[in-house]
Amino acid sequence: MDRTVGIMGWKKKRKVQGKNKYYSLSKKLRNEQRSNDEFEVTLSRLTLEEVIGLKLELASKTIGGRLFGMPIWYSLHTIVQDAVLKYVVSASRTHGEAARYLGLHEISYQKLRKKHNIDDYFSEISKKNDIDY
Repeated sequence: MDRTVGIMGWKKKRKVQGKNKYYSLSKKLRNEQRSNDEFEVTLSRLTLEEVIGLKLELASKTIGGRLFGMPIWYSLHTIVQDAVLKYVVSASRTHGEAARYLGLHEISYQKLRKKHNIDDYFSEISKKNDIDY
């Protein structure tokens, strides 16, 4: 009796790579020479509150120490939304995944994406990787 040993065909888990594959905030800033390993290590040691406070202090120094007339308090919501949206897009594989990560309906997510010009922000990286949108 001729017995052939069958090989179990384990399927490789398919990697899903969507439109956001090349969207990386870190890579974008490094390409623009605005970030490097040393800077990112130093930045990771600071809390988010310290980073925001330091950024505001540095901005006020460049204009003479005062930020009069700038509606910082009322702009915080938009600034934070923009930062979180950029992170989520760079951390997710697809825009649908990004919307689910934020807990938004796709329509709401698309509106925010357009409002904050996310695709334009990351367009330089996607052009370098020959991605058409």
